[in-house]
Amino acid sequence: SEILEALCGARPSDGTIVLNLKLAAEHLVDFETQLKAALLQQPVLHADETGSKVNGKLQWMHVVSCAQLTLYGHHTQRGFAALEAMNVLPQFKSLLMHDAWSTYFKLSAKHALCGAHLLRELRGLAEHHAQVWAGELRDALRLVYHQQKDGTITPELVMAFEYHFDALLDAGLQANPPAPPVPGRRGRTKQAPGRNLALRCQQHREAVLRFLHDEGVPFDNNQAERDIRPWCVKRKVSGGFRSEEGGQHFARIRSYISTLQKQGLNVWHGLVSVFRGEIIMPSFCC
Repeated sequence: SEILEALCGARPSDGTIVLNLKLAAEHLVDFETQLKAALLQQPVLHADETGSKVNGKLQWMHVVSCAQLTLYGHHTQRGFAALEAMNVLPQFKSLLMHDAWSTYFKLSAKHALCGAHLLRELRGLAEHHAQVWAGELRDALRLVYHQQKDGTITPELVMAFEYHFDALLDAGLQANPPAPPVPGRRGRTKQAPGRNLALRCQQHREAVLRFLHDEGVPFDNNQAERDIRPWCVKRKVSGGFRSEEGGQHFARIRSYISTLQKQGLNVWHGLVSVFRGEIIMPSFCC
């Protein structure tokens, strides 16, 4: 409203804006259908999620993306129900890059875990919990990543790193023995952060190190993190949405805008085409 008033001298009401957001979302249903079909054909997808407030209550924003395509989804839940509602990842069979959130492991896709997340966790353990093994593993992981990035990696260096990787995880488990059960408390006993991280790296070793063996698999999940950032900005500026429907409309429209931007298409022309009913479609053959 403020922008239009400054530029055009007319300030539309909140109701008019809401009505037009709903209209744009309805016009973009076919775009979203084609977008989901295109995402299912990608060799690698990235996924992430962040909190979103609706009338002060916590809900969730999800993103599934690649370099040329972005799909956002707004849902009351963070878990598998949200992924089912977006209707992409439950059918996806190729490789999914993520941050080791447990729900993603319920999918039938192959997995790759974000190295940047792992480096941050290792740094925290080394600096705040005096975990020497974590600092050594962080240094070794950074070194092998830069060797791969520079093209100086060799099969012998990969083999040596993996041997060192396994040895450091064993050292991490020795430095963090299992916590004894708490008398009278049911369920699993809470373990030290260092032990949890070492166990996760052992359990998902193939996914952690996949960037070393599968060409085209990135080291990190920066693609999804960049794509989820506009939601964080939206949350800081407005505080959230007034309704679930508003969040869903915003997600669909933002999916269109983000995809246009990634492909170098003019967002203004795209939005005008949405309201004219002659939608400029991005390329879905990425």
